[in-house]
Amino acid sequence: MTNPQNKIDVDGEELSVEELVGRYQTLRDRDNKARLRREQEVSLRPYQAELIRMQQYLEDNEKRMLIVFEGRDAAGKGGTIRRVTRYMNEKHYRIVALGKPTEEQRTQWYFQKYVSQFPRGGEVVLFDRSWYNRAMVEKVFGFCTEDQYETFMQGVTGFEKDLVRNDTTLLKLYFSVTKEEQAARFDRRKTDPLRQWKLSEVDLQAQDRWDEFTHVKYEMLRRTNTIECPWTVIRSNDKHHARLNAIKAILNAVPYPRGDTSLDYAPDPKYLFSGSRELELMEAQRIDSGHFKA
Repeated sequence: MTNPQNKIDVDGEELSVEELVGRYQTLRDRDNKARLRREQEVSLRPYQAELIRMQQYLEDNEKRMLIVFEGRDAAGKGGTIRRVTRYMNEKHYRIVALGKPTEEQRTQWYFQKYVSQFPRGGEVVLFDRSWYNRAMVEKVFGFCTEDQYETFMQGVTGFEKDLVRNDTTLLKLYFSVTKEEQAARFDRRKTDPLRQWKLSEVDLQAQDRWDEFTHVKYEMLRRTNTIECPWTVIRSNDKHHARLNAIKAILNAVPYPRGDTSLDYAPDPKYLFSGSRELELMEAQRIDSGHFKA
């Protein structure tokens, strides 16, 4: 036991040297993490300024832009959307996160509720999950029939090609997180009162259905990654690098005049892949181990 005489009074609380050192280390770790987060946020600002310039170009030329954010639960889509739009002109962008279809929507053409949210000239619309719900969540949880799923998979590429042919810039981003990181993020949501609202019944089953989601991810990429409308895959275990590379992908999708030519606009190949490259990696994993890992 520690001799009480060896304890130090800290604001009326007696602490041993070991306890004091441990507390200091905890505070220092927290301070370092907070400092790192601040530095990361500051490093995004030049790119966020470019997003404003890009937005101005779209407005001046009455161009339309659609950005689709897809990926597993807790993959970092929402946090990235907030960084993308943080300084943008609110009059010329919208974030769309549609809930369960209404009874009326269930009787409509599947794409109808999404089309009603599409951008006008000079506007950017960011879909926090999109029509690809049918290829992922609805397929895994049986919220659609096999016929509905197959009809979607056969029709979606033509639907997207028509968008592009009609002068809409379409960027499809898929955020890829590992099973271990997803579990860690779910655990934080369970204990953090500021994050608990993010947890849903579907989220709670995501880990148990990991392999099913991996299979439908592969099928989605295989069948909907086209030359006209390719997928961009972002490794999102590291949130900061995922956000930075997503912003770079968005900037590179529009031929606006760069403001700061000193910036590095090239995506980091450690964090950003083409859909074709992701398919190659997944197929190699399956050949090597007999099953998908991503």
